[in-house]
Amino acid sequence: MRKILLILLGAVVFCGTANAQARVTATHRDGLIESYRAYIGEADLYNSKGARLTQPWQIIRQDRANFHQYGVRDRDDQSDSFFADPANRQALEQMLRNGSMTRDAANMIVRGNVWIDVDIYGGQGTGRWIDVTVSD
Repeated sequence: MRKILLILLGAVVFCGTANAQARVTATHRDGLIESYRAYIGEADLYNSKGARLTQPWQIIRQDRANFHQYGVRDRDDQSDSFFADPANRQALEQMLRNGSMTRDAANMIVRGNVWIDVDIYGGQGTGRWIDVTVSD
């Protein structure tokens, strides 16, 4: 019985070490892909059919679609290459769920007329999460 317990304990320690190694490797591969600053103006609050958007991720996504696809840009909006790809804009909701944004920032984005700073993280050309902050 003691031998079985030692074997099980060894297996648990080995698996825990292997998992820790995998997490460290993944962290080293992921990093900042790109950052940009954009103004969330009135046009960003509505989708292309004219419906009012109610979620921050929808508004940020519309801002990037307006910028890249429709040529609707607020003064001093910065470009980004990542969300120029429609597939990456499609992934924006999940990337924000994986990332961070305060509740206050989310509420300010939904109201509009605010500057946002977006940091895009991932690796090997794949975005994994975004961090969004509101600034002056």
